[in-house]
Amino acid sequence: MQAGNGLKMMFSGFQKIALVACVVAVSACSKTDSKNADFAVDDIIAPDTLYNQALANLDAGDLSESQKRLADLDRQHPYSEYSRRSLILNTFINYRKGAYAEAANSGNRFLQLYPGDKEAAYAQYIIGMSYFKRMPHITRDQSMTQKAFNAMNAVVEKYPESEYVEDARKKILVTRDQLAGKEMLVGRYYQERREFLASINRYRKVVEKYPNTRHVEEALARLTESYFSLGLVEEAQNAAAVLGHNFPDSKWYDDSYRLLQTGGLEPRESENSWLTALFGRTG
Repeated sequence: MQAGNGLKMMFSGFQKIALVACVVAVSACSKTDSKNADFAVDDIIAPDTLYNQALANLDAGDLSESQKRLADLDRQHPYSEYSRRSLILNTFINYRKGAYAEAANSGNRFLQLYPGDKEAAYAQYIIGMSYFKRMPHITRDQSMTQKAFNAMNAVVEKYPESEYVEDARKKILVTRDQLAGKEMLVGRYYQERREFLASINRYRKVVEKYPNTRHVEEALARLTESYFSLGLVEEAQNAAAVLGHNFPDSKWYDDSYRLLQTGGLEPRESENSWLTALFGRTG
């Protein structure tokens, strides 16, 4: 994750979890010694001791050792309060290590086991960031981008009062723009091959599903071109009219206007067009 508000919020969320644990188990913190750090696999150690060892390792930057202590805790005390805490802490550590798939998995497990927990919003946000960090180049399959959108959207819808909502909304804008960009890429591919019905379907999806992205201007212009190429004059004129009404200074509108003029036409609204139904009348 890029340095900034998102990472600060993750640390903030983790620090809140750690603070509660240390307050509850302060006596255990003071009693932990080097002997406990090298305990045998079969030894049973108090859950608060294991948890605070994990916190100490994390504070020292030893993420792997911290996760070992959490694994010991989960194995020895699977139904304890500290097991719940260790799961969300392990989710954070996985993300911190760049183990994004593992972070998403442990975050989802936390939500499945403790859907009403006060740290649920935190878990959901880390899940979203774990997908977001793995978003591929626009030329590749965008299923991971869709997962990032879904996870961040869940933060906004399920936890509207959480501190993660503002950043989740920003990430949603990025994911939607990339999903729309992929549709444009495929649409242009079909258009270049003169498969205009296929290209229209892609551009229409951009306009209908991603209307607030930067790709809408081009999508409307490409619709004008594709309709014009098919001889669907009324739809081409209407697409250009909608483009001109909503983006009058766009270079895409200039291109669309000149294209229509080659056929002795000009932008004109059609009452029966799906674009008119979507954007409303332009006149």
